[in-house]
Amino acid sequence: MKIQLIRNATLKFYYGGNTFLIDPYFASKHSQRSFAGKSPNPTVELPVSVENILSGVEMVLVSHLHPDHFDETAQLALPKELPLFCHPTHLNTILGMNFTRITSVEDQLYWRNLEIIRTPGEHGVGEIGQRMGDVAGFILKAAGEPTIYWMGDTIWYPKLEQIIQTHKPQIIITHSGGNRFSDDTPAIVMDKEQTIDLCKFAPDSIIIATHLDALDHGSVTRDELQAYAEKHGVPASQLRIPTDGELMEF
Repeated sequence: MKIQLIRNATLKFYYGGNTFLIDPYFASKHSQRSFAGKSPNPTVELPVSVENILSGVEMVLVSHLHPDHFDETAQLALPKELPLFCHPTHLNTILGMNFTRITSVEDQLYWRNLEIIRTPGEHGVGEIGQRMGDVAGFILKAAGEPTIYWMGDTIWYPKLEQIIQTHKPQIIITHSGGNRFSDDTPAIVMDKEQTIDLCKFAPDSIIIATHLDALDHGSVTRDELQAYAEKHGVPASQLRIPTDGELMEF
């Protein structure tokens, strides 16, 4: 199997003989509003063309509808007949985008030889977490392939420990940018401390840290996460921090 980080949370999977995307985000650099008053978003360009990203794609998973996960550019670029799987509460909104093959993942389903299990997340805490709305993560399984847990936009909290203990994923993909709207508000996704807590909790899993160096409300950079991991004894063989466009093979 192969996983390519496109940018932010957008990933292209070659898994179980299938090619699919998670959270397509195709906006050009500085074409969206700022989230933290520092810079228009995204702060970097796509590393490859949209045509290249879509080449061979047979299906799309959408975790939630925030503009850094499923933006207008992607909505226009994706073929309307592509199978698209989403959180149940987002189904009607996506139907309004004229996609014709949309399925909500109520809990668990199969597509071809791929098992998709929706997992919960907490996109922040308190009032901010409530404002962020519903999000999803996904467990992915296919015969002859490692089990993947794509955690999505969530902080680290006890429920996720239970998911890891139940499914025992060999690969866990995190959103580790510690994104926050200001210095005095809590993070709405995992930060470097929580990412290393996960590494310690799941020492037999490969952790792939994404959602870094692409948005103006990120509070953790790739370099900072790498330095923090080294300080706390997490080996590079466990924690992977890919650059935009990087293709990882397992």
